[in-house]
Amino acid sequence: MDWNNALLESLIWISKAFIISIICLSLIVIILARFTIWGRQFRRLTWAFFSPTRSKKPLLWLAGIVFLTLFSVRMNVLFSFWSNGLYSALQKLDAKVFWTMVIIFSILATVHVVRALINFYVRQAFLIHWRVWLTNNLVERWLSNQAYHRTQFVAQKIDNPDQRIQQDVEGFVSSSLLLSMGVLDSVVSLFSFSFILWGLSGALGMFGVEIPRAMVFLVYIYVLIATIFAVRVGRPLMRLSFMREKFNADFRYALVRVREYAESIAFFRGENVERSALASRFSDIVGNMWAIISRSLKFQGLNLVVSQIAVVFPLIIQAPRFFSKQITLGDMMQTAQAFGQVQDSLSFFRNAYDDFAGYRAIMNRLTGYLDSIDAALQLPGAQIGYQQNIFIVDGLTVKTPDQLMLVENLNLNLPPMASLLIRGRSGVGKTTLLRAVSGLWPYVEGNIARPDPQHTLFLPQKPYLPLGTLRTALHYPNLVRNDDGASEVLRKCQLSHLIPRLDDDADWSQILSLGEQQRLAIGRVLLSRPQVVFLDEASSAMDEGLEHAMYQLIRDTLPQVIMVSVGHRSSLAVFHAQELMLFGAGKWRLGAMEGWIGATEAPALPV
Repeated sequence: MDWNNALLESLIWISKAFIISIICLSLIVIILARFTIWGRQFRRLTWAFFSPTRSKKPLLWLAGIVFLTLFSVRMNVLFSFWSNGLYSALQKLDAKVFWTMVIIFSILATVHVVRALINFYVRQAFLIHWRVWLTNNLVERWLSNQAYHRTQFVAQKIDNPDQRIQQDVEGFVSSSLLLSMGVLDSVVSLFSFSFILWGLSGALGMFGVEIPRAMVFLVYIYVLIATIFAVRVGRPLMRLSFMREKFNADFRYALVRVREYAESIAFFRGENVERSALASRFSDIVGNMWAIISRSLKFQGLNLVVSQIAVVFPLIIQAPRFFSKQITLGDMMQTAQAFGQVQDSLSFFRNAYDDFAGYRAIMNRLTGYLDSIDAALQLPGAQIGYQQNIFIVDGLTVKTPDQLMLVENLNLNLPPMASLLIRGRSGVGKTTLLRAVSGLWPYVEGNIARPDPQHTLFLPQKPYLPLGTLRTALHYPNLVRNDDGASEVLRKCQLSHLIPRLDDDADWSQILSLGEQQRLAIGRVLLSRPQVVFLDEASSAMDEGLEHAMYQLIRDTLPQVIMVSVGHRSSLAVFHAQELMLFGAGKWRLGAMEGWIGATEAPALPV
């Protein structure tokens, strides 16, 4: 090989290969995205990331990775010819050529190291940008339109969305790049080293027939047969990989549940039940692991046998030509290397079959996640219009998922200062009615008019306290303001002992009692100053004296607020002018509340 022209030839080769690769990759991606399940899944997940209308950077990053991959293939070709020259010099005992080849190696090795480092950085940077975009995209879709809540009502429920957003996204982007560039590297290497092998290969007589360039044909036949067997052996790995992710996620979720409900489990002495449940879930993991090991032993065993045979196979074929002095030692060693490269390229799909199996499982999980969110967005619901300082319900019908009637044709009109207590026996749909009003319950018909979410507050029986400082929990779901009056609010809610800890970062849901949490939620009402507040058993953990003080605090601080409560205690009657009694099967009654003491409060208007 003329090493003086090697650099120029390499640059020309890389340029041509780059242009051809970009064109071919674009056509392949378009065809796959249109006509194959994998392609359609990939397009749905991340097509927008590569759209030039959004940003040209991802395509430029990808082009750089393709260029560096082709550069790597060309370096392997140059190393192959260097190996030929080195071994030929050793066979001829030519010291001058030997030392020349050592100098050439130092140059090639330096270029190879620099290329490898640049390639590592470019790939990792690209993966980070891709993962950030995809994670943000999936999180946004999960949180938009309360899909994270509504997915529990769809037929195809998703398990462990947290794992799909975190672990599966990471696996998807890394596997996408690894496998796609692996395919590109294999295809380009296949063509490059096939030409080298073609030039080094000679004729081979078999059964009285002379086969020209036999080495090339033999390597293709050899790998084709091995791949057919490998696909048949490795096919079950795809399903096993999918189940592995599911079983592991289910086990982690069960462990988190034990931690979350540790106090309740301890009170019930439920360790035996929890131990049995955890053991059952973990046994699924172990069973799946043994199944993967059993199948992998067969699959990897076949791959190892094929790879080991490939080491000596080209040497055996070329040995007669070497001993008859038709080829040099360098030619023989380059033949072995070229054969190995062609064999590796052809074997890429066989060797990476379990990787493709895992990749398919990841794509199925991520597209299943999108299917569930799309289905949640298609669920029906009440027509909610935003109107300030009023709460109107017009012809509201609420049903169960089994289409059993809870509330039928309900009509309400509550102006500022109005108050309504919703009562009824357990299970008639009181909390479900509030869910319907908030837009969380999909099995609803009718129209609702209420203030926008910024001026509406729902207080459940067990308040949600986010991780972070107590000040953050007090302001939730609003952001903390500089002059927030948090200390004064805690004092009014009889939580003065917590003032010194306002900026302590902790898991407050595990520190505060339920009664303290409910009073903290009342503090949220005072800080956010809503136009309408819905309280669903929001004072159930307080004694009647505290409950009376908290309701009086809301009415004194926010005299214009519309207050709608769900509760069983008769002590709530004095703070509500109207009573909505639910009887089940769609029946209800709206009337004045006996015992109401709010003499200045406006009653509910008739519809």
